[in-house]
Amino acid sequence: MATVYQVNVSDGGVPKRPVAGAFVGALGVEGDSQADTVHHGGADRAVCLYSLDVIQRLRSEGHPIQSGHAGENLTISGLDWTRVTPGTRLSIGPQVELEVTSYTSPCSKNSGWFKDGNFGRMSQRLHPGESRVYARVLTEGPVRAGDSVRLLG
Repeated sequence: MATVYQVNVSDGGVPKRPVAGAFVGALGVEGDSQADTVHHGGADRAVCLYSLDVIQRLRSEGHPIQSGHAGENLTISGLDWTRVTPGTRLSIGPQVELEVTSYTSPCSKNSGWFKDGNFGRMSQRLHPGESRVYARVLTEGPVRAGDSVRLLG
């Protein structure tokens, strides 16, 4: 079963720090903000998602990345990340529904989490199925670590 491994927020920038839970609203996760609102945030980029399984694979390659380091709001465990594509809807916890809108472009601010600064390692174009994704919020509500995650299509 897929679950929310970690909920992450920051005052802008990376890494995002873990919190027990937060409210997910139309414009993002409560307590979170973005330093660069040109490339991050807004209704179509309200929530950033990443896979714990991908993070663990990256760590096995020697990259010092941890959950929240890549700027994701929700770190998801146990989900086939290759199925999380633009247009996919996800149910999170008892109430929240998200729709993936796009893959997230790699950012140089993430270079510290990668051997030799190779932040392109999480590029969808170069490494399909290993990118962060952005999502819009279809149904607002609370999320917590441990909440179930289901693909809706």
